[in-house]
Amino acid sequence: MEDSPEESRGWGAQAWAQLSAVRQRSPLIQCITNFVSMDLMANTLLSAGASPAMVHSLHEIPDFTPNVQALCVNVGTLTDDWLPAMKSAAELAVRLGKPWVLDPVAAGASGFRLRACLELVGLRPSVIRGNGSEIIALSKASVGPTKGVDSSHESTDAVEAAKSLAQASGSIIAVSGAVDIVTDGERVVGAQNGVAMMQRITATGCSVTALVAAFVAIDPLHAFEATASALSIFGIAGEIGMDMAKGPASLRMHLLDSLYGLDQATVLRRVNIINLP
Repeated sequence: MEDSPEESRGWGAQAWAQLSAVRQRSPLIQCITNFVSMDLMANTLLSAGASPAMVHSLHEIPDFTPNVQALCVNVGTLTDDWLPAMKSAAELAVRLGKPWVLDPVAAGASGFRLRACLELVGLRPSVIRGNGSEIIALSKASVGPTKGVDSSHESTDAVEAAKSLAQASGSIIAVSGAVDIVTDGERVVGAQNGVAMMQRITATGCSVTALVAAFVAIDPLHAFEATASALSIFGIAGEIGMDMAKGPASLRMHLLDSLYGLDQATVLRRVNIINLP
């Protein structure tokens, strides 16, 4: 389905408005995340204008989480010690009406990880963002009797699984891939920004999840649109960064610089979000 120029401009204007709001309001985003991703996630949030806080102790959550604008939970290096903190923070965020975003890293890799992810899905995240394999694993486990598997799937392979998971969980589902898919169970859009080299940098997926949390923090009533905007903005930064990069290491640096320097004209020109059937 080809979008009209007016629809494309509408997405661009919305993405710019939301990025501008993040820069102006600098939402505080609590990240309970994995050891591998902390650095890039924090720097992605800072480059976008948000304020990161890598607070994961169960003992700090009652005092700290009420002060944040959104919570980001990433299960990449999941342990028995961290799961209670993740659940406590998510429960508190929901109780206080604060958005929270789940990144179910390698959800189908083990029974422990899949059970933990399903428990977290049951705590009503505003958004779940994963790759095709992760979303398929969660969807099969959530809406049917079969256990999810951790295998390689493109985002477009996971559209029906994403729609089913959205309907079962009440969450917005984002599936990263060559085209980033966003669905609320009925509407489906594809964010077509980004470059393949970003997959060669560890924690880019984790980092865009944090960026989604920042965008949803400033526009929680439009979490579907905020999620698509964040994916597109991160992809544009990657495209611009790739023009200057020689490989993954330099792309990482230029990605952050490009995100920091994005201006209105660039966003309006380059946002590429389309409606999908």
